[in-house]
Amino acid sequence: MSLYRDEAIVLRTQKLGEADRIVTLLTREHGKVRAVGKGVRRTSSRFGSRLEPFMVIDVQLYAGRSLDTVTQVETIGPYARQLSADYSRYTVGTAMLETAERLVEAEHEPSLQQFVLLVGAVRALAEAAHAPGLVLDSYLLRALSVAGWAPSFTDCARCGAPGPHRAFAAGAGGAVCPSCRPPGAASPAPETFALLSALLTGTWSVADASDHRHRREANGLVAAFLQFHLERSLRSMRMVERA
Repeated sequence: MSLYRDEAIVLRTQKLGEADRIVTLLTREHGKVRAVGKGVRRTSSRFGSRLEPFMVIDVQLYAGRSLDTVTQVETIGPYARQLSADYSRYTVGTAMLETAERLVEAEHEPSLQQFVLLVGAVRALAEAAHAPGLVLDSYLLRALSVAGWAPSFTDCARCGAPGPHRAFAAGAGGAVCPSCRPPGAASPAPETFALLSALLTGTWSVADASDHRHRREANGLVAAFLQFHLERSLRSMRMVERA
């Protein structure tokens, strides 16, 4: 067995035995890692509170056959308490963590862009830099783009005809021209297309100034786009919609 050290964000935890916990991490250099935190559920644990979802940490691990073992943890971004105190931000953050875990399927395969993107989104959410729904939709669009499913919101996603166009089809990849428009395609407002483009590019001056009805419409389109490519909806997304 060998020791290694990395930066990580905690995606998920599971109870193991009476005092241990299995922790799923997304790391900067080693991709997704599943590790055992021994004794972290005891009140006397030195780093149990650091191995909670949303925490950004510097972690040292022993490499094992199936599960690694956490041996040391230092806090980098203590976001768990901030997000747990606000239901809306907590549910949005949970959806982001679940998305990251679904998009990074293989373990120990580096996924630096997904790591940096998720940490930045969780930080923005914790700092209340923007409305939670906007942060979520921006993260989802960018994460899908990094995974190879970049949407088009101006030119036709099928034939490349210059836009702007008035129809949106998740299965086609975004905006579609009249010739490529499939049955059942949505017809978002031009302002909604502008908002989606701003969320994808990080143009927050446009996104923050958007109207509530266009945010709701954009949220529905992003959810449909996400569900199409993941092939099933996120469990945590139902809680976001109720919020």
